[in-house]
Amino acid sequence: MFSETVMDHFQNPRNVGRIETHDGEGIMGSGECGDYLVITIKVCTQEVITDIKFQVKGCVAAVAASSMTTELAKGKHVYDALNISEIDIVDALGGLPDEKIHCSVLGAGALKKAIYDYLGKKYIAEN
Repeated sequence: MFSETVMDHFQNPRNVGRIETHDGEGIMGSGECGDYLVITIKVCTQEVITDIKFQVKGCVAAVAASSMTTELAKGKHVYDALNISEIDIVDALGGLPDEKIHCSVLGAGALKKAIYDYLGKKYIAEN
């Protein structure tokens, strides 16, 4: 049902946790009724994501997609990371069953929210 890459990211998730002194935070889902994802990012002065962590409540696909999202974003400029889509995540995982595609949407959405949070804070600090 799941690719080897999905199972690897589920059994050995990368970048698990929370950055307490984060520059941006993005939350997707509902902890009360399903999958829930929090992504925190640390961004350097060149606007590159230098650290990224996630906490997720969800199924195999949710854990794997969250882990892969962090791997795809780490080391990227924030504007490049904004372009990471659910299709990119699914492709990097070697596919997901149709009924699990929504898990990749959590990753892409939480990442975008974390970057927008960072950019909003940066704008306020500069003005």
